[in-house]
Amino acid sequence: MTLFLGLGIAGVVLLVLSLVFDGVLEGLFGGVLDGLFDGLLSLPVIAGFLSMLGFGGAIVLGTTGAGTVVATVCGVLAGIIAAWLTWKFSRVLMRDQTSVTPRGEDLVGTSGSVVTAIPADGYGEVLLRLAGQPVKLAAKSAVPVGRGTEVWVEAVLSTTSVAVRPVEH
Repeated sequence: MTLFLGLGIAGVVLLVLSLVFDGVLEGLFGGVLDGLFDGLLSLPVIAGFLSMLGFGGAIVLGTTGAGTVVATVCGVLAGIIAAWLTWKFSRVLMRDQTSVTPRGEDLVGTSGSVVTAIPADGYGEVLLRLAGQPVKLAAKSAVPVGRGTEVWVEAVLSTTSVAVRPVEH
């Protein structure tokens, strides 16, 4: 029973280490195993197998009159199931991708409004929407633009400023 509990605890410790040191085992062999087992040798999968082998074996040994061999077989079966479920779950999580992060170039052609008046060939401020979020940027215009005027972004000058022109109605 002590051996089984030790294996179960070792599996839980390995799982904690896999969360802290993500990707260590995968990079341990310098990419030799890349794609070979398709994630079956990842730390979470091994930790799931090891912990269920230990705890499953301990449960069978402690609750039934079966011997060590039966407890080991039951623990291995429980470990294989846990490893497979962990592998499937991690594959689902890895496929879950977020949308593309918006860039400054995505602002070109969008409309906004002037927050601080823009003098001719000078800077003011505009409020734009990027990916549904309000973005306040410095803005430059060839002509003076008053506060509250709707503008179009013609170019991105830097990460914090844009060139705009007033919208003509």
